[in-house]
Amino acid sequence: MSIDIDTARRVAKLARIQVEDDALPALASEFNTILGFIEQLNEVDIEGVEPMTSVTPMRLKRREDAVTDGNMQEKVLSNAPDAREGFFAVPKVVE
Repeated sequence: MSIDIDTARRVAKLARIQVEDDALPALASEFNTILGFIEQLNEVDIEGVEPMTSVTPMRLKRREDAVTDGNMQEKVLSNAPDAREGFFAVPKVVE
């Protein structure tokens, strides 16, 4: 498949990218390069290869699923414009 200048213009419009007319040939060439690489990938024989998440067989590190308070109350409240008795203080909004 080959991308011509009109197709490159249409793709740029669909992607909401402003491309000047003199830059369209270069964009079409880049699209053709990308499509050529995809065609190369399609030639690879993957019969019998199972999908994987990593190139090395390893399990993800896991941590204990425990609820904690984070031990950062003072640090978090230091950013608050108004904090009282260990909580964020906000103005009353209900009358």
